[in-house]
Amino acid sequence: MKPKIDELGKLAKDTHNETKKYFDKLKKKTPKNLDYVMQDLHDAEFKKTDCLECANCCKTTGPLFTSADIERISKSFRQKPQQFIDQYLRIDEDNDYVLKSVPCAFLDSDNKCFIYDVRPKACREFPHTDRKKFQQISDLTLKNVAICPAAFNIVEKMKEKLPL
Repeated sequence: MKPKIDELGKLAKDTHNETKKYFDKLKKKTPKNLDYVMQDLHDAEFKKTDCLECANCCKTTGPLFTSADIERISKSFRQKPQQFIDQYLRIDEDNDYVLKSVPCAFLDSDNKCFIYDVRPKACREFPHTDRKKFQQISDLTLKNVAICPAAFNIVEKMKEKLPL
């Protein structure tokens, strides 16, 4: 199943309670092979998923920018870090640097990223479904299944493969 982007929000909402209960159980009773299963599910999904067809993450949310991200990106722009911050970023309620606005200022009309080679760590790792100790990021994953069709598919397959 490949959820259409305009149906994803409803699908994620419909499965939210079930998925939340599943993640709560997962935290209490984490399978020893969870990281391996998640890596396999992630790899299988991204063999058939082309992020350039969607780019919903870039259109609807913004990543956190670490100090290292700001240094790296500003250097590629031949700017001082503070110039980059002033031009593109703001500080959010958690005191993190985030984009001033979405969609992302670095997203091209063909869904390609202008700064792909130096993009923030959060973008490189999104949707985080291959992260070690996956059970520790279940709150983030609950949000991501409503944004990313691949994350939605991975979590649905995870519930099938690892019934709790």
